[in-house]
Amino acid sequence: MNANWQEFLCASGAHIDQDLVADFGDAAAELLAGAEATIASPLVHLGVIEVGGADAASFLHQQLTSDVKHLADGEAQHSAWCSAKGRMLASFLVFRSGPSYQLQLSADLLPAILKRLQMFVLRSKVRIVDLSDARQIIGVSGPHAEQALHAAGLALPDAALRCTASADGLVIRLDQQRFEVLVDNEAAARLWQALLPAARPVGTRVWQWLDIDAGIPLITSGTREEFVPQMANFEQLGGVSFHKGCYPGQEIIARTQYLGKVKRHLYRAHSSSPIAPGTKIYSPASPEHPCGMVANAAPAPSGGYDALAIVQESFAAAGDLEIAAPGGAHIDLQPLAR
Repeated sequence: MNANWQEFLCASGAHIDQDLVADFGDAAAELLAGAEATIASPLVHLGVIEVGGADAASFLHQQLTSDVKHLADGEAQHSAWCSAKGRMLASFLVFRSGPSYQLQLSADLLPAILKRLQMFVLRSKVRIVDLSDARQIIGVSGPHAEQALHAAGLALPDAALRCTASADGLVIRLDQQRFEVLVDNEAAARLWQALLPAARPVGTRVWQWLDIDAGIPLITSGTREEFVPQMANFEQLGGVSFHKGCYPGQEIIARTQYLGKVKRHLYRAHSSSPIAPGTKIYSPASPEHPCGMVANAAPAPSGGYDALAIVQESFAAAGDLEIAAPGGAHIDLQPLAR
């Protein structure tokens, strides 16, 4: 987290815990507000890599799972970067504003992904830069999110996964009520204060819960190289193209799709016990080996913890799954639409 941004947030009442904004004084009330009201949240768990240069589009098209070449200016798409075995090294929200492309990903993966991407540039005319210390990301969500952003002087996209540039930042519409604003450091504090008359400040974990509620998984250091994209529902999110050329893991991903061999799927999950990304899930029917893994987790407004979990389909319906170890705390699953 940028030191100046952290200092400003702390002066504004934020409590920092493990490099996240834990809350602004009342974590439980903030979670309830995230589910019902209009909120603003510092998305310090995310980072941004910019890829520019004459060959940026073709370079990313050959590396990522999505169809980057057809990503128009002002559009965003989900995507992933995979190993040769088809396992996700990182998940991205890729967006384009002008000639460059920006890759939003989990901040704990950014240094390794940045270094690895740079290894593949070779003779391509590509420039790869970490923007995380120069720009901040603010999430705005709720029934009056549009009004809050308009009042702060921002122009809004008219459809999901579209972007609009303003003097104070780039606005990305995620869905009907959720937006992200990327803003330069010098304008971040001013924009934050402009949002607060209409939006309650909340901790980062509230936004993580909103992502879980929306069914949007995020690959982190705890789940790196654990899932093929179809396990994480990325083909449903538009994050996988089956009509483009080769990219790392493409053969395995395509074979998985066309032969129908996806045995693990994404589910919403709930547990009364704390859970975290990478927590293994077990079934009493086969306690020797885990049957699934938590992808993302956050405190739930109603108590306990909500999560997105990837679980072997043959065990998911039994209703007797346990977390962390055989005999561990119970975890409930609900299927996502596929």
